[in-house]
Amino acid sequence: MNTSRKRKRIFRPSYYSSQSSTYLFSVRSFVLSFSFFIFLYLISYTIPFSSLAFRPVLVISSLASSSSNIAKRIQEFDGFITFPWKIENRVLFPDHVLLLVSSLKKDGLIKKSAKELECVYYGKTVLEGNSNGSSGERDPSILVKQNVLSVDEYDECRSIVRCPLPSMNYSSVVNLGRRGKSGVLEEDTGSLMNIQTVHSWENVVYAASLDGNTAVVFVKGLNLRSDRESNPRKFSCHFGLGNRKIDGRFVLRTKALTAAQEVVRCSLPRSVQANPDKAGGIRVTVGIITYGRSRIQEHVLVPSVAKISSFKSEEKKKSEGKYVLCACTMVWNQASALREWIMYHAWLGVERWFIYDNNSDDGIEEVIQELDLEGYNVTRHVWPWIKTQEAGFSHCVLRAKDECNWVSFMDVDEFFYFPYSKPRHKRFRKFGYAGQNSLRTLVANISSSSRSIAEIRTSCHSFGPSGLNSPPSQGVTGGYTCRLQSPERHKSIIRPDALDNTLLNVVHHFHLRKGFKYLNLHQSTAVINHYKYQVWEVFRAKFYRRVATYVADWQQNQNEGSRDRVPGLGTEAIEPPDWPIKFCEVWDNGLRDFVSANLVDVSTGMLPWERPSSHII
Repeated sequence: MNTSRKRKRIFRPSYYSSQSSTYLFSVRSFVLSFSFFIFLYLISYTIPFSSLAFRPVLVISSLASSSSNIAKRIQEFDGFITFPWKIENRVLFPDHVLLLVSSLKKDGLIKKSAKELECVYYGKTVLEGNSNGSSGERDPSILVKQNVLSVDEYDECRSIVRCPLPSMNYSSVVNLGRRGKSGVLEEDTGSLMNIQTVHSWENVVYAASLDGNTAVVFVKGLNLRSDRESNPRKFSCHFGLGNRKIDGRFVLRTKALTAAQEVVRCSLPRSVQANPDKAGGIRVTVGIITYGRSRIQEHVLVPSVAKISSFKSEEKKKSEGKYVLCACTMVWNQASALREWIMYHAWLGVERWFIYDNNSDDGIEEVIQELDLEGYNVTRHVWPWIKTQEAGFSHCVLRAKDECNWVSFMDVDEFFYFPYSKPRHKRFRKFGYAGQNSLRTLVANISSSSRSIAEIRTSCHSFGPSGLNSPPSQGVTGGYTCRLQSPERHKSIIRPDALDNTLLNVVHHFHLRKGFKYLNLHQSTAVINHYKYQVWEVFRAKFYRRVATYVADWQQNQNEGSRDRVPGLGTEAIEPPDWPIKFCEVWDNGLRDFVSANLVDVSTGMLPWERPSSHII
């Protein structure tokens, strides 16, 4: 028995010694093999290759594979050009894919490089292959390239790139490539393309602005009722400080203070309130509060591409005080109409202009730049979010409130007109006769007469084609002279400091805070000529898409009998045979005569907007 135990003791050291030797040999082999591969890797970078063997490739480095929005850095590794940008988010619209691209500073470089960029589309099999762990080889049969539609600067450190919709069997996870190069935007080995997200334009937090100690957040997908304040206790705001998130979640949360339509206002987190100047760029989203089976409160976060913006750097204040009267509008492809609208109302006294550009592609940026250089104090603000006119006007209020005492909200086919505009009619007008700066004078007089008036409403007359078949060369004010008998609705000039905290607005009028009221201007004082039904080639563009959130597009079979539709026109852009003479009940030459008497250059016989450029003030 003792002998057996001794043998076991002698045998065991021999066994473990053998295993230890095998283990050490395996580790040594692994280290030697790994060192050899590292040596080969380094050699490949230190030994120069011939130019025929070298092919530059554009790559995107993965910064955070666990994030639902993989940031991508575009680089050209040819030793000459580096693109210091990252694709932060993608949003799918009905007619294009929007890429939000960030950079370290706002230098306009990406816009200058627009002609060098192209959109790159991967076949869906590539994404499926990556999600299944396969390599997803990038051969020409699974890649498609198309021209970039447009590039725009968006906010402090982001630009937007618009790409065409992908073809069938290609993913909407669009990338960017360098024109004329064989390389594409490659993923680093092991990056997870399948977790890249393309947001829907109908369900996304798309903008956010700082307003005192609150954040005003703009969101689609809540489906709140029009012209009604909603219960804010159903919502919350969630903030991510810079790019820092915890397990993919926003790290700070506050309660919603108000909620209406597409606008949610929340208090800022205390740490942000202590440093409001550093709030710009903070990511934010909206949470929808729900309750599970155990009645535990849950916050379902809406997908977000929004960062808090501050307008301090954009302000164009006067040397002393604020502007008396400003104007804000939202446009799509209105470059041909903008000059007449701005020049005319500048003569009436508008001092500052905010143009929200809703995806125009007709050269409107150049028109705005020219007008600003001519002294009209106009700025263009890129607003890529479709069907958001009400929210865009709320956003404009926040932008204008530190610059303007009053802001007029109207469209570029709407023109103020003073029927009793001659001195002999002064006794019919409470606030004087119409001359240069008369609109600004009217607003200033109303403001000084009563501090409780915070909205001035003006009735609109709708004009028809007036027998024309082509756009009038002298502009809409001189060309369209026949209208409907009765006015339709109204448009408003408002005081930004007197609006309700919800910023609720519908059809160009806002809800006011308690203690404030609106004033309806009598039609003998002022009206708005609305050149709503112009010649067919101009009017048919309205069928493309309407900008208001709660107004159905004309292609949709909804509310066909409402005032938002054209009577008898239906849902298709087919010109009625009697279109030139429709909507003509009263011939009205008043504004045409007013413009001819006051704005025509005597030396040339031309109106200001008929000349290439000139400032009339």
